[in-house]
Amino acid sequence: MSLPESRPRGGGPPDDGPAGGEPAGEDGTPPPDGNVPPGYDHFALKSLLGAWALSACSPEETAAVEAHLTGCASCADEALLLREAVGLMHREETLDLDPRLRSRVLEECLRRRPAELPLPRWAAPYDAETARLDALLRDMGDGEWNTPVRLRWAEGERTLTLCGVLAHLGSVDGLVATTLGLPDPLGPGAPRTVDERTEAAIERCRQHGPPFVRNKWRTQTRNVVRTATLRAAEVADLPVDFTHARRPVREALVGRAFACWIHAGDIAAAIDYPYGPPASEHLGLMVEFSVRRLPAALAARRRAGLAAPPRRLTAAGAPGRTLRLEIEGRGGGDWYIPLDSPAALATPERTVAHLAMEDTEFCLLAAGHVPPQEAAAGQEGDREAIHDVLWAVASLSRL
Repeated sequence: MSLPESRPRGGGPPDDGPAGGEPAGEDGTPPPDGNVPPGYDHFALKSLLGAWALSACSPEETAAVEAHLTGCASCADEALLLREAVGLMHREETLDLDPRLRSRVLEECLRRRPAELPLPRWAAPYDAETARLDALLRDMGDGEWNTPVRLRWAEGERTLTLCGVLAHLGSVDGLVATTLGLPDPLGPGAPRTVDERTEAAIERCRQHGPPFVRNKWRTQTRNVVRTATLRAAEVADLPVDFTHARRPVREALVGRAFACWIHAGDIAAAIDYPYGPPASEHLGLMVEFSVRRLPAALAARRRAGLAAPPRRLTAAGAPGRTLRLEIEGRGGGDWYIPLDSPAALATPERTVAHLAMEDTEFCLLAAGHVPPQEAAAGQEGDREAIHDVLWAVASLSRL
């Protein structure tokens, strides 16, 4: 749509103030009521301008904002400035700009005008990574949607088309969506296991084609973020059943952000396109998500006979042998991992080994994209413990 021609702020006669005694504008004049659709007021529409400029509003919100802009010069001026800023932040025809620029611009916007409903910290990586993948997909030509994409995990690999990878992501995200009360992207009666859902989604990709799959995936990601934000306190601890594990929504969304980043990297590698790591604060949440699963993964490998037996029996809550895991980089930190039992207390005093890795290297190992024996890691102390922990990290990976 075309916006009204910009005019100096505060120009022209002041409009009557809004009902209910709402505060005046910065220049002392009441805000205009021009073209305010039913169910909205000037301030509500003004608060939506940033989301509108990023094309992140719902269809109803978009229609309301654009109707308002035709009659409110001050909002129209601000909308023009925001749209120009978004144009500098990301252009449709290229991804050559730093993909983390979007996060920095949003951060600065929110610093100047805090969100009325801030995005939960645990939902931010999913919001950012799905937006980054969507930007990558926007650059795809029609022929590239059938590009073979190699997916790898610790126990195998599989090749899907680019469209098939997106269908897989959307089908697993659907388990989070249904937990939040949203529709299942595969429809009523869809299977619940990850493998069966992936097969069903790939078949739908064959039937409906890339535009359908991409729109279905992107609409679902936005609805998940919107619902998680509006009902954060209510849904954060709801369990999501992935069949192989049950995780609260707040952890599940970090895990789905991790999967989105990894598979976006797989897509970018298949088409020879550069793709960087997540923003450091989001990468840190992904690292922590994987680290917290390590004691259980180590115990599972031990039960399967794939790791050394415990050196000594340790009661729950009692100090036991410990490995210090040092993740370097802006998304890193220090953790102490219990070696003989997930319920044991890991302490610096009982440390028998030290393992150091870069944050992105650790994540690629946890994604099954780096073999444990090839992981670039600093190692000191008990070699058996280090070996078992490296393989436990790799065992976290799945399709």
